[in-house]
Amino acid sequence: MPSNILRETAFDFLGPKITGKVRDIYDQGDRLILVTTDRHSSFDRIIAHIPWKGQVLNQTSAHWFELTKDIVPNHVLAVPDPNVTVARKCRMVPIEAVVRGYLTGVTDTAIWTRYGKGERNFGGLRLRDGMRKNEELPRPIFDPTTKEAAHDRTLSPDEMIAQGFVSADLFARIKDTALALFARGQDIAAQRGLLLVDTKYEFGLDGQGGLILIDEIHTPDSSRYWQRDSYEKRVAAGQEPDYFDKEFLRLWFREHCDPYADAKLPDAPADLVDEMSRRYIRMYEQITGKIFTPGATPILPRMARNLRAFTV
Repeated sequence: MPSNILRETAFDFLGPKITGKVRDIYDQGDRLILVTTDRHSSFDRIIAHIPWKGQVLNQTSAHWFELTKDIVPNHVLAVPDPNVTVARKCRMVPIEAVVRGYLTGVTDTAIWTRYGKGERNFGGLRLRDGMRKNEELPRPIFDPTTKEAAHDRTLSPDEMIAQGFVSADLFARIKDTALALFARGQDIAAQRGLLLVDTKYEFGLDGQGGLILIDEIHTPDSSRYWQRDSYEKRVAAGQEPDYFDKEFLRLWFREHCDPYADAKLPDAPADLVDEMSRRYIRMYEQITGKIFTPGATPILPRMARNLRAFTV
């Protein structure tokens, strides 16, 4: 196994482990050890392992958590390793706080898809007829979905409150906070030559009911970014904006197998994996304005040293 790829961890000194799609989570009661691996998830399964992806995601979040802690407290207690965040454990709020700044997207819950089906009211904003894909919205909208085991749903605020996902007061607090985070994100992204198009936030509650930002923030996996300088010209010409393209690896799998049905998938081509790694690093550097410095290898012994202080 290459020493610069973090596939999984098995630290017996950190407490019980929960394996997520991308993260290994060690539960220490009042805190969590969140290890972001290099697993790349698509089609509801792991399709590849991308060198340095986990470090990029963890350090991008750490960057943004620091830049937004004046807006809302976050779960970060320490970042003892490039791939690790030590976080306070919170009671998770079961909604994804989605904020959208542009009329775009291709999934069933995407605003462009719903607009194409005739929907016009989004987050308290009524859109006019005749808008074009990728057009900027009159103002960012709060367009949350539920977080459920089966599938996430887009519900109105009244439906979310009536079905017990959140109280009216908590919904209002989350909405105001998410919009403030998005405004901060758009301002800073613009300084980096980027448009922050849409994103999602997750929140938890502390023991006193205070709102805490958890999970990740403004990473390449949770957010859509476009290049700012070419946006107007490309959209006026009917072209898609310049964006960080991660779709090429998904397309390769769709062309070479049935990624939903096949029991075993072919290995991702090494050149595509290397290109994906380079793109994640470029994303990190443009988003944060920092030079990417790979963590020491081999990764697992490094992590073990850095995490000894958190032995349970």
